[in-house]
Amino acid sequence: MGFADFLSDAGLTMLNNWLTTRSYIIGYSPSQADVACFKALKSSPDADKFPHAARWYKHVATFEDEFSSLSGDATKPYTVYGPDASAVTLNPAKAPAAADDDDDVDLFGSDDEDDAEAARVREERLAEYRKKKEAKPKVAAKSVVTLDVKPWDDKTDMAALESSVRSIEKDGLVWGASKLVTVGFGIKKLQINLVVEDEKISLDELQEQIQEFEDYVQSTDVAAMQKL
Repeated sequence: MGFADFLSDAGLTMLNNWLTTRSYIIGYSPSQADVACFKALKSSPDADKFPHAARWYKHVATFEDEFSSLSGDATKPYTVYGPDASAVTLNPAKAPAAADDDDDVDLFGSDDEDDAEAARVREERLAEYRKKKEAKPKVAAKSVVTLDVKPWDDKTDMAALESSVRSIEKDGLVWGASKLVTVGFGIKKLQINLVVEDEKISLDELQEQIQEFEDYVQSTDVAAMQKL
């Protein structure tokens, strides 16, 4: 017999007992046996009731991006693993050797060397996982901003005003669409969209730079802002 239904307490108890002296379902590194059992669970076992199963589940979850590359037969169901499933062995060379007296063989024990080896392999794999995670490129945080640029009066050359605004070039700044919006008394303001990388562009500094075009610009305001 192998593992029973993990949806029942009896099945989870069997899994928890199996993992009391083991880091993995079989062998000394994660394999398709762990993947099959992991997928058979709907969520992490209750850590209070099944501490060893919960510890194993949390550890195997760190390899989730690598499941397809783990060794073993991905077609086998989780029920072929566990108690009395002695035919399933990841590394036959490390399987318990047959003895003349079965009473002298501790099928569920582990010596200090095996524990140290399992810990070493586990730490190596965790280090590899962290390294891969850190190597993934980070997506820059961006914002879409609508900026109001107000002229001095109705005599201000709005085409020249917009041209001056768009002449500002910065790494992390992209100008978008614009339009003239009537304010009153024949005065129109420039409403212009832009996309900024939050870590590279300070809106306060950008507004100050726009307001340096004193021949055209009276003031600026952020009309709207939204994170991408």
